[in-house]
Amino acid sequence: MPSRVKVSRLMAYILRHSPEEFGLKPDVEGFVPIDELIRVLRTVYPGVTEEFVREIVENDPKGLYEIRGNKIRARYGHSFEVKLNHEDDRESRVLYHGTPRRNLERILREGLKPMERQFVHLSTSREDALETGRRHGMDVVILIIDAECLRKRGLMVYKAGRNVRIVKKVPLECIVL
Repeated sequence: MPSRVKVSRLMAYILRHSPEEFGLKPDVEGFVPIDELIRVLRTVYPGVTEEFVREIVENDPKGLYEIRGNKIRARYGHSFEVKLNHEDDRESRVLYHGTPRRNLERILREGLKPMERQFVHLSTSREDALETGRRHGMDVVILIIDAECLRKRGLMVYKAGRNVRIVKKVPLECIVL
């Protein structure tokens, strides 16, 4: 059986960025039939079972995946249009965003933008933001985001995963630093 990490990475790529490349047709909410995803995963990792995929979903520390009935989707991070219908986060006061230091100058001019994604990803913990930022290099800056500032500007903060929050953009005035 392949490692959970390798299968999860492939699942994330397929469900977030390229389902059509693998012959999958997500619905408007980004769900695909779980048996079809497993069929695709088996072309790379023979022996993957539905039970194995369900274990990945249940044990994902960030809550990236969601299974509803016989369908599965990524809860955030899509590079294609998806109607997510996530719950509003009205409780968080402070959120974090980890980014390589090389991005800081642009961010301090323009704020945070979703780039090739639908939303900007924020974290409820400094540690998770640091881990996320380190995927792009070790010289990471952790930005502190005033969630109340976002709401006052009419920007909805959504609960996308266990510790992941998403928002359409983060204006410069909401970055505390």
